[in-house]
Amino acid sequence: MAKNSIKSLLVAAFSAVLLVLGTAVHANEGEGEGPKAEFNAGEAILHHIADAHEWHFFTIGDTHVTLPLPVILYSPQRGLCMFSSGNFHHGESAYNGYKLDHGHVVAVNENGTVDESVKVYDFSMTKNVVQMLLAVITLIWLMTSIAKKYQQNGATKAPTGLQNAIEPVITFVRDEVARPNLGAKYKKYLPYLLTVFFFILINNIFGLIPGAANVTGNIAFTALLALISLVVILFSTNGHFWGHIFWPPGVPFLVKLILIPVELLGVFIKPAALMIRLFANMTAGHIVILSFVSLIFIFGQMSTVAGWGFSPVSIAFSVFIYVIEVLVAFIQAFIFTNLTAVFIGQAFEGEHHHEDAHGHEAAKAH
Repeated sequence: MAKNSIKSLLVAAFSAVLLVLGTAVHANEGEGEGPKAEFNAGEAILHHIADAHEWHFFTIGDTHVTLPLPVILYSPQRGLCMFSSGNFHHGESAYNGYKLDHGHVVAVNENGTVDESVKVYDFSMTKNVVQMLLAVITLIWLMTSIAKKYQQNGATKAPTGLQNAIEPVITFVRDEVARPNLGAKYKKYLPYLLTVFFFILINNIFGLIPGAANVTGNIAFTALLALISLVVILFSTNGHFWGHIFWPPGVPFLVKLILIPVELLGVFIKPAALMIRLFANMTAGHIVILSFVSLIFIFGQMSTVAGWGFSPVSIAFSVFIYVIEVLVAFIQAFIFTNLTAVFIGQAFEGEHHHEDAHGHEAAKAH
């Protein structure tokens, strides 16, 4: 009974937040364009899933509830410059020779026009960067807390609380991801796989909080994760791996000439698939949820009655997709980690088989 009450409360709270966010979208789109400004759903959705120099929560009337973030710029012509993004006044004004242009900081002249001759390198603490740092802090706190409990209690006491919730996940990654794909070397790569899994999972969960940043839906973030995995894969390779790429055994010479560039390209396609898969799935979920919310205002422009009438339907579908996205958050973290383990295992596959054969011979000798 209490469980059902909590679920109902969560659904009601989430529905209310969706309405507030939708109102914020509508207010932002209509600002400065008159009371009859048309609502641009595509522009509003892209604005909410994109990175920003300020953390915008919601808008009530003409009041924007935001958290300004540090702007750190370097220009060879103007040098280093640091200030708060609040000085941009939500992109409406320039400050210290810079202004926001469609989410990007550009240099401007005294008359306010863009100065193309000034090169700007942006090292600002954007919304995605801040949330990623929060995810790192959460990950470190989570793992160190569990590690301290193991140090204090050892294996003599059954895990409780947070330790009891996280331990099955760690065991799952070890037994279902690391061991089957990496064999005897699983302990060497397990810390990396656990870090990747929990880091992606935490960012996925944070991204589902209304008003939070969509970090895993940023192609730069997923590209960096894929690049790190590529480095780990390349450092795990052996002669057997490269021999199969540059001179596949048992293949006619002319076919080898065709297979060599294909196999070499496959080395880079694998991490690229990791990058696109995570980015596309997490971005798609946010777009679908925001699309259902936007339908309220699209119907509202046709008729006020239609807007209010469609609101329950839109909220119901949004909550349904939101619940699915919670599941997708776990699935995408697992898929990225599992495929990384598969690709690492393929990198030393010949050596892995050799070690297994050696182990079987040693067992027979005994």
